[in-house]
This record gives sequence, C-alpha cells and structure tokens, in this order.
Amino acid sequence: MDLNYTPEEQAFRAEVRAFVTGHLPADISAKVKHGKRLHKDDFVRWQQVLHQKGWGATMWPQKFGGTGWSAVQQHIFEEECAEAGAPMQLPFGLRMVAPVIQAFGSQGQKDFFLPRIVKAEVFFCIGRSEPQSGSDLAGLRTRATRTAEGWRLKGQKLWTTNAHRAHYMIALVRSSGAPEDRHQGLSQMIVDLSLPGITVRTIGDLTGDQH
Repeated sequence: MDLNYTPEEQAFRAEVRAFVTGHLPADISAKVKHGKRLHKDDFVRWQQVLHQKGWGATMWPQKFGGTGWSAVQQHIFEEECAEAGAPMQLPFGLRMVAPVIQAFGSQGQKDFFLPRIVKAEVFFCIGRSEPQSGSDLAGLRTRATRTAEGWRLKGQKLWTTNAHRAHYMIALVRSSGAPEDRHQGLSQMIVDLSLPGITVRTIGDLTGDQH
C-alpha cells in the first residue's frame, strides 16, 4: 500500500495553502497561534471567507452545497488550516446538525437551514444532557407533547455548549412511550431559542456558583 500523497493531492495541498495564507485574517491567526480567546465574530468572519470561496462545507455532498471532497482532501484542508492558525469551523451546525437535516429533514428544513448554516448566519447548540440524567440519555425527562398548534416542550438541558450564542437547538426529547421504556420514544427536534418560554442561563445561574 502506497501511503504517499499523489501528485494531484500535492497540487491540491498547494492550492489550499495559497488560499488560506492569502485570505486568513491576520488578527484571527494571531489569536489562534497565541492561545487567545476567540469570539463569535472571529468564527463568523472565517466561515464567510471559506463560503465565498466555495469551501464552507468541505464535508458535505455537492448536492447540498458542499465541496464533495474526499476524506484525504478534507484532511489536507484541515491540516493546512491548522498550520496557518485558522480557527476550527464550529462543528455543531456543519458536522452534527446538517447531516441529520440532509438525511431526515423536510425539503423546507433543507432549504431554510443548510444555506444559513454554511454562511454562518445561524448557530446551533446540542441539547442532550439534563440536570437529573447527565450523560445517561435514556434517563432524560424533557417531554414533547403534540398540541393543535404544534409541539410543546417542557424540561431542562444542561452542559449545552454555546447555547448563549445559538439561534437553534437540536434537542433530544421524550415524545412517546411509557416512563419505564427508557430507550424508546426519543426524538430529536429543532428548537428556536427565541420562542417565548425558553430561558438560557449560565451554569452559575443554575447552581449559585459564580466562578
């Protein structure tokens, strides 16, 4: 087995390196290389640079607006970005939410969310863990009940990274089944975090710990 890069892959690396070094904002690169805190705007600016190039979703199929790159091309791209000091593309929307929408979402959801995710116009967080269940997802208690107006959710989520920056949450909820059927009746739903009745608080607010 030949593990060396092919001439085509080496040429691709050169193309990626030239673009990244020529278009990565210097202030963002400096923050990454010196271990400084990145802000939401830093991630948005870099994602929009990549999107304008057509490289905003290197892991998506072309039919959904991605590059359709091979695993080797994706590896080369990420390696060159890391070498240049580019921030990591936020994975929640691009890698965790979008593939689910691509596979199971309605056409309306695909048309609305996918272009906005790749343009960094909407941010997602993942709502799974809860105060009573932690990583034991079979023990979650957040309940989704169907009503005439749609679905009504009741419960809490905890350890939800970037919830304070997100526009939407992919929430794992209990939508059917008896309480004793811990592994049945679980659904994932897209939740608009701007809706009435939703409150996003820090861990300190929940526990009283201000540190």
